[in-house]
Amino acid sequence: MSDQATKQVNVLTENLFRHEGARLVATLTSHLGVQHLQLAEDVVQEALVRALQAWPYRGVPDNPAAWLTQVAKNLALDHLRREQRWNTKQDSIAAEQERWLSNPVNELHDTFTDDTLRMMFVCFHPQLSTEAQTALALRTLCGLSPAEIAAAFLTSEAAIAKRLVRARQLIRDLALPFAVPEPSDLPERLDGVLGTLYLLFNEGYKASSGDRLVREDLCHEAIRLVTLLAEHPSTQAPRTFALLALMHFNAARLSARTDDVGNLLRLHEQNRAAWDQAMIYRGIECLGRAAQGDTISQYHLEAGIAACHSTAPDDASTNWPRILALYDQLITLTSSPIAAMNRAVAVARVQGPQAGMDALDAITDRSKLEAYHLFHVIRGTFAAELGSQAAALAHFRQAGNLASLPAERDFIARRIEEVGGQKREELGGRRSLNSHDVSTKPSSPSIRGVGDGKV
Repeated sequence: MSDQATKQVNVLTENLFRHEGARLVATLTSHLGVQHLQLAEDVVQEALVRALQAWPYRGVPDNPAAWLTQVAKNLALDHLRREQRWNTKQDSIAAEQERWLSNPVNELHDTFTDDTLRMMFVCFHPQLSTEAQTALALRTLCGLSPAEIAAAFLTSEAAIAKRLVRARQLIRDLALPFAVPEPSDLPERLDGVLGTLYLLFNEGYKASSGDRLVREDLCHEAIRLVTLLAEHPSTQAPRTFALLALMHFNAARLSARTDDVGNLLRLHEQNRAAWDQAMIYRGIECLGRAAQGDTISQYHLEAGIAACHSTAPDDASTNWPRILALYDQLITLTSSPIAAMNRAVAVARVQGPQAGMDALDAITDRSKLEAYHLFHVIRGTFAAELGSQAAALAHFRQAGNLASLPAERDFIARRIEEVGGQKREELGGRRSLNSHDVSTKPSSPSIRGVGDGKV
């Protein structure tokens, strides 16, 4: 097979693993038991490896997802047969294999029809810490790599790997009854699931690694799963609709976030005619449903901020005082340093760059922000607007040292050039981005988000 065909197969398997891998892990775990969660992950990974080895030479099967499912099932059953403790259970294994292959329908609880969403609730058992729950779900059920999860948590890949090992070990040691909660118990487990789906959307809206700035498949998967929650009577909470509104407002702008050559565009540079008006309308509808409760969540406030941006006919019409007021409420509710950082952008739009800089300086907990490249981009932008070229360049160079994506470094190189620093060729000839999005406060324990402050 040609190199081009091999690349096409690799792209296909990547998409399949992203879309079907989590569902297949959930299905395997439902049949094998939660004590074999690691086995389910391993055989799904091995099935993908075999696909990469076989398909370039034998051709892609008519039903690639079914091929992966069959290979993973066979690998799992072969492994269980080899385990000593299963030697006396050959008959039950054979019976299970026959039943499974002839009727692959998930026979867990009927509360949800989607295996992936069901397994999310399984992962969010109260005996696991919040951080372990979220990391486990993102890895096992959403298909994110440890590096991607580490970026979402603003921590190291090694720390995430240890967190995942501890979570799986606890599952085995305690033999946790990871049964799907009864409908009456589901709302209590809802917050963790919403937080994970928020992180999943964030990773798609602004990827933490790789060459693709935007991963629309992750955004749409998150929307699909939250929609399932919103459609189920037990999880039709106002905060569910608020998160769904936030996702629709931001997803409506996905196609307009880059120019023809892939440069990321800020809000004021985007072609608003290219925004998906149907998605914006759906966001408004969901925000209306979210307002029917008696409580307000961070998703309500972030959706309100996104609505201000999405419904403004042009940049000059953006209701920045309203956005600032919403950030004030968000900080009161969450005490998030990221929310405080983005509030400073709104302050600058309402009161000027010096007020924005003062707002940044007033943030008391800046330890994580100091390691976040956008914090320094914002400081550099304010310094440039105040006429302090040297300070602006220092902040931008610090941001460049912290940026993880080539596209982020491209953007920072552009900013350095714009304020009179090094020429682009002196920075390695990078293609510069036209702009960047600033993120807002996501759900704990991460501090990444998907809003649109302006720098």
